[in-house]
Amino acid sequence: MSKYQYYTKEGYENLKNKLADLKGRGRQDIAYQIAEARDKGDLSENAEYDAAKDAQGHMESEISKLETLMSVARILDESAIDNSKVSLLNKVTIKNLKNGAQMVYTLVAEEEADLKQGKISINSPFAKGLLGKAVGDKAEIQAPAGIVEVEVVDISM
Repeated sequence: MSKYQYYTKEGYENLKNKLADLKGRGRQDIAYQIAEARDKGDLSENAEYDAAKDAQGHMESEISKLETLMSVARILDESAIDNSKVSLLNKVTIKNLKNGAQMVYTLVAEEEADLKQGKISINSPFAKGLLGKAVGDKAEIQAPAGIVEVEVVDISM
């Protein structure tokens, strides 16, 4: 992972806070669990100790992953975003040409994606099909249910 990953200020802060929480409270909790399990006797037959050590390994792996993400993370200057074509952090209104339904999505970094909030990953097939399109452009996007034909109705911040 050598290129930059761009985030909203909110997304960047969420990553930073999650990392700080895992390094602080997360490590303390795991250390406490390991100490508790160690106090129960023979470590060779102690399932609680094994489970706590496994949890520690998973958490350290997650910390390492977040540290790597933070090393390439950059906050995108929203004032520099071009709204004439679909790009990262744009709010895109599209119309399904088959049924007329309109949908609004914001294209965000993968870690910020949340479909319930209308945020889709810039790496998703749907977002890739919209990138670079202007208002009025049509796109054929490969979706799980098949190819969806859409038209870009609006691009905003």
